[in-house]
Amino acid sequence: MFELDSGNTAFMILAASLVLLMTPALAFFYGGMVRGKSVLNMMMMSFGALGLVSLIWVLYGYSATFGSGNYLGLFGNPFEFFGLQGASDESSLMAATGVPFLVAAGYQATFAIITVALISGAVADRMKFGSWMVFAGVWATLVYIPMAHMVWGGGHLSGAGAIAEALSVPIDFAGGTVVHINAGAAGLALALVLGRRKGFGREPMRPHNLPFVMLGAALLWFGWFGFNAGSEFAADATAGRAWVNTVVATAVAMLAWLVTEKVRDGHATSLGAASGIVAGLVAITPAAAAVDTWGAIVIGLVAGVLCALAVGLKYRFGYDDSLDVVGVHLVGGLVGTVLIGLFATDANATWYPDGALNGLFYGGGATQLVTQVVVALIAVVFSFVATYVIALVLRATIGVRAPEEIEVGGIDQSVHGESAYETLGGSRVVTEVK
Repeated sequence: MFELDSGNTAFMILAASLVLLMTPALAFFYGGMVRGKSVLNMMMMSFGALGLVSLIWVLYGYSATFGSGNYLGLFGNPFEFFGLQGASDESSLMAATGVPFLVAAGYQATFAIITVALISGAVADRMKFGSWMVFAGVWATLVYIPMAHMVWGGGHLSGAGAIAEALSVPIDFAGGTVVHINAGAAGLALALVLGRRKGFGREPMRPHNLPFVMLGAALLWFGWFGFNAGSEFAADATAGRAWVNTVVATAVAMLAWLVTEKVRDGHATSLGAASGIVAGLVAITPAAAAVDTWGAIVIGLVAGVLCALAVGLKYRFGYDDSLDVVGVHLVGGLVGTVLIGLFATDANATWYPDGALNGLFYGGGATQLVTQVVVALIAVVFSFVATYVIALVLRATIGVRAPEEIEVGGIDQSVHGESAYETLGGSRVVTEVK
């Protein structure tokens, strides 16, 4: 019988609110990174995802992810809790911690929203807004929901799936595969289908507002405590461990990114600091409650260095991942997911199915490491292939790329009929104070 825990319920409502804040925070982060002529369009992609995915989630998304049944290992029953009706609190994902059904469903909605919004950074300056909205709905339905079901809803990559039976239970405490690897691989696929921006690699495409970027990174870090600590579903010591690991891994990743920049380029930049923050947040997400403080430090260090180096791969290989979704979210998600296999420790495993979790460096052998690598690779392939197919279909039907004259002139004015800044003849007005 369900017994309400008001403390845990209040904690989860707060955690859900923090995660919801991450999507407007992402809008500022991404909006500051693009050129001034497309900042509103960039921010609208995040807000558009927030509106559309919220509706999808309450209609059928939650049910298809966490409902009964296991269709092809990819979906639950989408009609079981259609419109979030017909559920009892006993069926809540968080029933064991005394959190009602609606709070659990709302919390999971915020994860779906931010995952879709993350992809938009790969297609800045050049995707039709209408096509983005169609893509967001289709992708949430055919990629996010199956991935979340596979990992968290009893599908192939969960504790009840084939990977767990053959190797070990895959660990994704707060969304390394479901959110970050998923969004990063999707961003790469969508960027490849859209093609490169006009002038990519030849013209400077610098961030137009670095204070926006710093503000967005700060708000993301704040909201991420709901993301990671909230994934415990209770206000307890494991949530505290996730909170502390989120602080330390993020701080180390920021420092590591800045040192890498200084050695490579001669400057430690504000953009690097903000990007390092996000890289650390991404990497610690799957491991937040599975590693100790030393593990969090190493994860942050590795993520800060590798992500700082990975953002330059787009110039070497010629794909235009505009705002480094691949370099930060895909690479950071892979780092965190795989390093669980090295640094997981059963000292933090009260939430783990059998209470025993040790990575290779803690005497557990290579089984968990192999499990994490296999799951990460499956997530990359599934997300990339599915997204690529969706993008090809949309390109062949409704089109996905804005016309060249709109891209060059600026999407904000042409598509949204407004500009972020007062303009005169296409340039910012500078008023001289006398």
